[in-house]
This record gives sequence, structure tokens and C-alpha cells, in this order.
Amino acid sequence: MAGKTISEKILSATSGVDARAGDVVVCTFDYALGTDGSTPMAIDYFNEMGGDRVLHPERIAFSLDHYSPPNSAKSAGLHDRIRQFARDQGIRTFEVGEGIGLQLMVETGWCRPGGLVVGADSHSVTFGAMNTFGTGIGSSDLAAAMISGQVWLRVPETTKVLLEGGLPEGVYPKDIALALVGKLGQEGANYQTLEFHGPAAQALTIDDRLVVSNLVVEMGAKAGIFMADARTEAYLRGRTDATYAPVDPDADARYLREVVIDVSQLVPQVARPHEPDDVVPLSVAAGTPVDMVFIGTCTGGRTRDFHEALEILMQGGGIAPGVMLVVTPASREVLLELTLDGSLERFTRMGAVLTTPGCGACCGTSGVIPGDGMTVISTANRNFKARMGNATAQIYLASPASCAAAAVTGRITDPRRSA
Repeated sequence: MAGKTISEKILSATSGVDARAGDVVVCTFDYALGTDGSTPMAIDYFNEMGGDRVLHPERIAFSLDHYSPPNSAKSAGLHDRIRQFARDQGIRTFEVGEGIGLQLMVETGWCRPGGLVVGADSHSVTFGAMNTFGTGIGSSDLAAAMISGQVWLRVPETTKVLLEGGLPEGVYPKDIALALVGKLGQEGANYQTLEFHGPAAQALTIDDRLVVSNLVVEMGAKAGIFMADARTEAYLRGRTDATYAPVDPDADARYLREVVIDVSQLVPQVARPHEPDDVVPLSVAAGTPVDMVFIGTCTGGRTRDFHEALEILMQGGGIAPGVMLVVTPASREVLLELTLDGSLERFTRMGAVLTTPGCGACCGTSGVIPGDGMTVISTANRNFKARMGNATAQIYLASPASCAAAAVTGRITDPRRSA
């Protein structure tokens, strides 16, 4: 019998059966995340299912991130309800201002090689950057998980993604991710795991891998997993004392297919309104005037992202007149890093609008909402109509560097030519 992929190995270990692609298994998860967008409904389901006590409260976390800070009395009430349930059950809550739950699960060392971490947020696939099987679940599944300590999953088929070559100057991991979304399309990897291989994958930092794993759900994927290495170990050092066992695929693992991207041939990419897979070379959209630039989210709100953007902003002389630059750190840890190294002061002096760590403007439930007819370029992962809270806005997706270049010039601009 053929060897196993990373997904098959992790889901075998967590289910206690010999799991193969296509099998339905019941797995014991390591951790589960609920957000303020999904937890209130999960609490309702918990009560309807006859739930009394959460079986393993130490394995559950709630994050108050999509409405951070609350934008109405109603959303503030939802937060209070989550807090009360968490206090009653002994569940950890990431409070308003701590950041995006997806980022915090990684920062706290809860996502470790070989583990199974689920979240009631579709972008929980982000956890795969840590050699974790990370995937999104619904609110009813989160409720059942709280009661039983288990989740059911169908073992995905796996596509092997081979990233060859080295990134050219001015091209970034977000460009890799967008190029892959454009290549496969929104349904091109439905219920598959994308397993990342190759020298370009190994060269990515943990922050870079988080970006690539995050975007796999935009292709319909169930998970996007990297192999663990020295970078993984270095990142986890000081974040967890727990033991973990990295998982590699077998040499004779069976893959659905292989997709090859030579990153050395990539140029800056952009996703045009209103679909994340309408990806073209940025040069195709170059010159499009922009009104708002958003740097943040679980795809582009880490320290490295802000440093890349700031370098271009400083080289270009700051923010163009008439452009609003919105800066939203993904977590308090990122905020503190930017404060200590002086980056935050530089953004502020340039006139950037700083908002509370969290999801911010990404999904239109908190933060800055674009005005009618505004054109936005964003580091986020989705650009569906009304995604940022205004259906008349036109949202482009790009790397932090490309977003910064647009802030400098007032139009979509190749970051390699923005200085």
C-alpha cells in the first residue's frame, strides 16, 4: 500500500485508525478556536445539544477580534455573552485589542507540528504553516467539539505544490499565494490539502508561510501544510514547553496531482474586484487611482509586512495627498514590536490611521469602512462585493509592498518602481 501524506498521518494519529484520503474519521483535536463572529451561535447550539460542561475547556479559546472594538451595543452584548460563557466554563478569551485569533493561536504556541487545530473561522487553514493540520469548522461543529472533545473530518486528498526557484527582488510571499489562487481558481482545490514542497517553500519565514497557508481556502482547500524545520523550531522556542512531533510525508505518498510554480518567474500580482481569483500581473491594473490603502489582517498584518511597507513609504516620501492609509496590527505583540522599533511613530508621522489590533477593516464589522465608490487596495484575503462594509467599494488585493507603493503614488504601482 502507498505511503501517506502529512494529512493522512496527522488524521490517522488523532483518530486512532489507519486513515486514508476519502475516509471519514472522528478525531481528538488539540485545540479549537471560536471567534466573536461564530461563538454566539456555537453557544446556542451547545445549549440546544444539551451541553452542560465543556469537556476540555483548556483546549478551547475564544477571540474577540472581528468586532474589535465593538461597533454597536449589539456587538458589545455579544462580547459580554461570550465572556460570561467563557468564565462559567473556564475557557481562555483573547480580549478586544489582543489581536486576531488566528494569529494569537500561533503566537501562543498552540499550533505545533503534527497537531490538529480547528477553528470556527474559514481561515483557520493558516495554522498549516506550523506543520499543523489546521482547518475551519462551523459553529455547530464547534459546539459539538466543546461537548465531546472531538471533530469529524473527511480525510482530504492532497495536491503537492512544488515551489521552485527564489523570489526576485520586489516580489513577496503574497504574490506567490495570489499566483496560486489565480492558477487554481476558487474551486480548484475543493476539500483538498495543499502540501508545500521545494526550495522556495523552505526559504519562507514562518510569517511568510502563514500568508501562503491562509490563502489556500480561497481555492476551496481544507488545509495548507508546510513541513516543519529549523525555522519552525526557532519560532516555537519560548512560546511553548510542550513536546511535539513534526510530520513529513512518506516518500511514496499518493498525491492527487502536482502543481509547480517557479517563483523566480513571478512578478507582483493583484486580485481585481470582486473575486480573489481574478488575479493578474500588477502591471495590468497599474495606474488605477486608489482612495484607501489597508495594511493589516491575518494575511498582511505582521511585523515583517509593516517593515516591507514602511521601507517603500519612506523611500517614496510618504502618503500621497488624498489617500487614506489604514494600519491595523494583527496582534498586540506586533503592535509592541512596531512601537519598540520606531515603526509605529513613522507611520503616525506620515499620517496613517492606526486602529486596534484585530481584524479591523477586513470584513466591514469594525475599523475603517470605505466611502461610496472608493477604490481600495488591501493586504487582506478577500475582496467580495461589500466585504469591507460598502458594496460600492472596489477592492484590490496585493502584497504589503504593492499596497505601500499605491499609498505613495495614489495609484496602483509596481513596488519595484515606486521609489
